[in-house]
Amino acid sequence: MDPLQAALIGLVLMCVFMALGMPIAFSMLLTGALGNVYLLSPQAAAQLLSGNVWDQFSSYGLSVVPLFVLMGQFAYRAGITERLYEAAYKWVGQYPGGLAGTTIAACAGFSAICGSNSATTATMGTIALPEMRRYRYDAALSTGAVAVGGTLGVVIPPSVVMIVIAVQTEQSLLKLFLAGIVPGLILTALFLLTIVVMCARNPALGPLGPMTTLQQKLRSLSGVIEALLLFALVMGGLYLGWFTPTEAGAAGAFGALVIGVARRRLSWKGFVLSIVESVRISAMVVLLITGAVLFGRFLTVSQLPFELADWAAALPVAPAVVLLVVIGIYLIGGALMDALGFLVVTIPIFFPLAAALGYDPVWFTMVLTIVTTMGAITPPVGVNVFIVQGLVPDIPLHTIFRGVTYFFLAYALCIAVMWLWPATVLALPRALLG
Repeated sequence: MDPLQAALIGLVLMCVFMALGMPIAFSMLLTGALGNVYLLSPQAAAQLLSGNVWDQFSSYGLSVVPLFVLMGQFAYRAGITERLYEAAYKWVGQYPGGLAGTTIAACAGFSAICGSNSATTATMGTIALPEMRRYRYDAALSTGAVAVGGTLGVVIPPSVVMIVIAVQTEQSLLKLFLAGIVPGLILTALFLLTIVVMCARNPALGPLGPMTTLQQKLRSLSGVIEALLLFALVMGGLYLGWFTPTEAGAAGAFGALVIGVARRRLSWKGFVLSIVESVRISAMVVLLITGAVLFGRFLTVSQLPFELADWAAALPVAPAVVLLVVIGIYLIGGALMDALGFLVVTIPIFFPLAAALGYDPVWFTMVLTIVTTMGAITPPVGVNVFIVQGLVPDIPLHTIFRGVTYFFLAYALCIAVMWLWPATVLALPRALLG
């Protein structure tokens, strides 16, 4: 059996493991180990496995993950998210679908200090869903807005997905963070536009909230200051060279802790829960990356990524057609398995392909990030949808999935804008970093 055939069998074997219920990280670890044993030798595979596991778990670069996650956990339990929501509601609550728009705006604000789609969904859903139910919002629209708003957690920096891609592809994390700001704002604006258009056509979907005066609006901005300070501390410190990415995460987590203690909103129980949840999420991410690295080494030894890149580059079609196929693969893969897991599995395959086609790695990263976020809301494995359903168990899953489909056009338009005007992704990092 030649190496390419071994790689294809390995891909099938990994899918079988996952279909049998084995966690994605362990599916990749086992397949990668078996593949390296076959292509190299048991001794070489054992050294590779032990070396990779040690390298990943002792990696200084990956220490950024738990710190940014911890910042989001402290911010949630310090009440920063609640004040963000109240401020957003004062500004947009009186417009068509105002509460749903408030939820999107608050998700965008929380995303700037969180980095996780599941954490953003759970946090904002806890606050927003009871309010939208009280104001008789359509169940599909309200739950869909929370689920898609949560996906902004991995588009607007800091983002766990960008951290994972930066580690696997050895890109500058600061450059990716800067590249994500404009697409994140575009996607937020498109979500808001979707809600306004839908509720203007059918006001019963989202009844108008109470009017607020300009004075009330301005007074509510005090609730945004803390989130802005944290975002400015992290991104400003990175840009000015005060912090490395890991130090920026530590500074942000400490800042959120100080805010929580100063406001007397962060109890000892909340502190402990923040630590436990951060450890759980971080362990999942590090295991995924470890499995992906070992599996990626197996694919590299088999030469499959390079053969695929050469084959695609030689196709008698435009590179744009190949990219559309790649996006389609990510949409299907993200719908069938955990989106982050699918991303780390496929990065060793598709990044060489994108390079062979001449696409900028930063731009390609942002396209993959947007597409990956859709995996969190597409059936049957849309994790954000299941989080929302856990918050409102009386609303059927099919209703929530129907609600998220309202926003699919917004994702498509965002990718189209990035495709037609790459400067929306690349202008900011090039202007600030050169």
